[in-house]
Amino acid sequence: MTTFYWVLTLLMGIATLTALIPGRALGWWVPLWFFVSTATNELAVWGLIMHLFMLAVGVGLFDPGEALIRGALCVLLLSCLGTLILIKRHFESGRQLERALKIGLPQNFEETIPFDRRRQLSHQITARDWLHPISFSRHGVRREKNIAYGDAGKRNLLDIFMPIRPGSDRPVLLQIHGGAWLVGKKEEQALPLMHHMASLGWVVVAINYRLSPRATFPDHIIDVKKAIAWIRENINNWGGNPDFITVTGGSAGGHLTALAAMSANFAPWQPGFEMVDTQVQAAMPLYGVYDFCNRAGIRQGTRIDDYVMKKVMKSTPDVDPDAFNLASPECWVDGEVPPLFIIHGSHDTLVWVEEARRFVAELSAVNSTPLVYAELHGAQHAFETVHSPRTSHYLNAAAWWLEWAYADWCAKRLQS
Repeated sequence: MTTFYWVLTLLMGIATLTALIPGRALGWWVPLWFFVSTATNELAVWGLIMHLFMLAVGVGLFDPGEALIRGALCVLLLSCLGTLILIKRHFESGRQLERALKIGLPQNFEETIPFDRRRQLSHQITARDWLHPISFSRHGVRREKNIAYGDAGKRNLLDIFMPIRPGSDRPVLLQIHGGAWLVGKKEEQALPLMHHMASLGWVVVAINYRLSPRATFPDHIIDVKKAIAWIRENINNWGGNPDFITVTGGSAGGHLTALAAMSANFAPWQPGFEMVDTQVQAAMPLYGVYDFCNRAGIRQGTRIDDYVMKKVMKSTPDVDPDAFNLASPECWVDGEVPPLFIIHGSHDTLVWVEEARRFVAELSAVNSTPLVYAELHGAQHAFETVHSPRTSHYLNAAAWWLEWAYADWCAKRLQS
């Protein structure tokens, strides 16, 4: 029993260490580091409770004078301190996000939002959400499931989240799931955001899309554009405004979000619906891949390029450079770009933060469209999948930004 307690405390200490230190260039250890780090990081509040429980067990049931138990308690105390640092980073993310909004948006941007919509927004968070990390539903929100938007079976289905109360011309948010272009479902990701925005009066659409290795790029982005076309034609039946569509997604979904925002009406990616307007009015990519060609050599310590070439593109940049360039949002920065809110975690193990920094720098140099970049200290890949203090701050910031984008679009439409 003593040995078991010591091993358990050692594992807890290692888990805390993975959340505190960014895992880089770890080869095949990357997925394990990512999963352990993300769970430890985003459930840090519950981790602290577990640490306190284990300390109580160690003091109450074992002899603290025994060398093995004394070592275990020391590891627990250090791990407990590390967990407190993780929680501190969660709460600090609110200031980081607010500062990013103030830097990237026009002065007094909050006043652009009509009062009746602004009064629903907040900069404060409560424990009601992050003490229930996997409870996502919100009062007054309903969901319609498995509506077909294309002919690819279950991979061309979408769900719609919307307010229960009747309404029309509501702003629309399209959510694109991640999963390395290989896995993932519309039911699995961004549930906190989708329920939150629907509770604020938005219509939120979550889609499946064709996946590799069966699908080959650009099948993925073609499906995203099919979904935008479907929204343009049909979303008014669910109370949405087909003229105002924003898009968001994380990881592979972040890549597709940025690409959809920057490649509006690109005919080769709209086979059979070339004349449909697929322009989106704003985009919020999270921890995305922005350069399939890895021009800056940022990903030299990872295996993502081999994976992309083998499973997603089924080619190489040497054989088909045009395809890799078109698949890279970084290569579209000279085109028309809607307002962007780019978010990345400093401790992202799967997609390194330097890629987001480079993308933002290139956009800033050539584009005058409002651009917000928030780099969250200590955040991992997929940080917002469950409720946490950091997720609550992110939801607040996302709502402020989305409402500003909608208000700014409405104001410009009235002027034109």
